[in-house]
Amino acid sequence: MARRRKGQAVSGWLILDKPEGLTSTKAVGRVRWLYDATKAGHAGTLDPLATGILPIAFGEATKTVPFAVEGAKAYRFTVRFGAATDTDDTEGKVTETSDLRPSREEIEAALPQFTGAISQVPPRYSALKVDGARAYDLARDEEEFELAPRTVTIDRLTLVDLPDSGHCVLEAECGKGTYVRALARDLGRALGCLGHVSALRRTRVGGSVKRRPSARRGRGSRRREPGGGAALLHPVETALQDLPALNLSSSDAARLRQGQPVLLRGRDAPIITGPVYAVSKGALVALGEVSQGEFKPRRIFNLTG
Repeated sequence: MARRRKGQAVSGWLILDKPEGLTSTKAVGRVRWLYDATKAGHAGTLDPLATGILPIAFGEATKTVPFAVEGAKAYRFTVRFGAATDTDDTEGKVTETSDLRPSREEIEAALPQFTGAISQVPPRYSALKVDGARAYDLARDEEEFELAPRTVTIDRLTLVDLPDSGHCVLEAECGKGTYVRALARDLGRALGCLGHVSALRRTRVGGSVKRRPSARRGRGSRRREPGGGAALLHPVETALQDLPALNLSSSDAARLRQGQPVLLRGRDAPIITGPVYAVSKGALVALGEVSQGEFKPRRIFNLTG
């Protein structure tokens, strides 16, 4: 019996503009099929309701996903006032209502309390685990449970539009672990009028700020991208843009590929410590750390220049 082909050895990042109504997992599955890729994963889940930037890693790029996830994210979202829902967005059941509506001045006055390092309780419908079970599964089963508050960082929160008395449009720049749905919920409660997210778009993830024009494909597409699709891919090191880069010789690169550390010698040796990545002749070789003038590889990349 012939061995089943597992796909192509595709490596790189695709900056996908995820459409509404599609889970992040299904988006990865569809794109992986289009590229016939052996391995793929995403950096930072987007809810089905949300649209926007979903970085998808293929092959060797999956080794850099943690660095993309750690990066700052930016969102543009709409808060609908007057009702709280059990999911903190429009997909859930309304649990409370209010006839109050905030003014522009009241909204702008409330925003500073949601910037900087703040305490936030994640939505009950989230992928967080409670005693080994997903919170959204427990919520669907109407189980009683509590999610502990977490400290998250919101660097910027700005009111950009007030289309009518029942809605406001905000932009936020925030760190890892921030839930925009929880932010809308808490803003509504702070204003005394309740609220939930009615539209959400992610506009940036770390350094992956730009999506190439044709990186979005319609729902009906069934054509694979074995050749032309490569033009849409960003380099594996896209997620490592915030780290220092080491340019090493071929002999040092060979040592790293064997899992051996490399001494940074000579008058021009960089004076750095902490996480770095190494390249040789334009090809990414390894990700690791520098300590006391020695680079120790943690992840090795099987790429060529």
